[in-house]
Amino acid sequence: MGMTGLPSGLFFLIVFLFILAASAIKILREYERGVVFRLGRLIGAKGPGLIIIIPGIDKLIKVSLRTVTLDIPPQDVITKDNVSVKVNAVVYFRVIDPNKALTEVENYLYATSQLAQTTLRSIVGQFDLDDLLSRRDKINIQLQEILDAHTDPWGIKVSLVETKSVDLPVEMQRAIAKQAEAEREKRAKIIHAEGEFQASEQLTKAANVISTNPQALQLRFLQTLAEIATEKNSTIIFPVPIDILGAFIKK
Repeated sequence: MGMTGLPSGLFFLIVFLFILAASAIKILREYERGVVFRLGRLIGAKGPGLIIIIPGIDKLIKVSLRTVTLDIPPQDVITKDNVSVKVNAVVYFRVIDPNKALTEVENYLYATSQLAQTTLRSIVGQFDLDDLLSRRDKINIQLQEILDAHTDPWGIKVSLVETKSVDLPVEMQRAIAKQAEAEREKRAKIIHAEGEFQASEQLTKAANVISTNPQALQLRFLQTLAEIATEKNSTIIFPVPIDILGAFIKK
């Protein structure tokens, strides 16, 4: 007799049935699917919620449908203009067909990671360094389209690819810095030349006005005297043209 008063055989039978029932009942979360194999043959994906399998005959493998963030380690890439750089990226994908994710590829996470690395090296090598630094959006779109097309047979949807950083050699960083400095100096000289040109235009207009109206020169001279008079900290000797004093001399 067992401790509960039942025969030992019946007691162990009840325990066995309880364990069997517990192993037959599976609970899957909303974002999970359970792919069932019965004697090695694919039955299909089940869930979410409560599902029942046959212990010892059915094998259940859980697959998450949530978006996976896959970090691509830095890759050594030679650009189209023969510049060696290191580029890393991040891939966002999710499983949309659990059956294919388990039957069409051995390890979809590893396979997607390796495919992303080789594709990154291939695509970046088709661009010049300037395009790589300034046209990342185009590169990201090409990476996403190629990865999505190759992973579609695996039941995987690649939604986004983003290149995170581009590491340049020290020599190339110095060259780019010098190029940027030269470009800034060029813009400064152009702006200065445009200012000088506009100033010369205004001076030409002023000279034309003075040539047609000599009194304008006298008014400007008097205005200059008024501006100098406001300076009290210094003594300024200012020559006075005779033609301005001519009227006073005559009087």
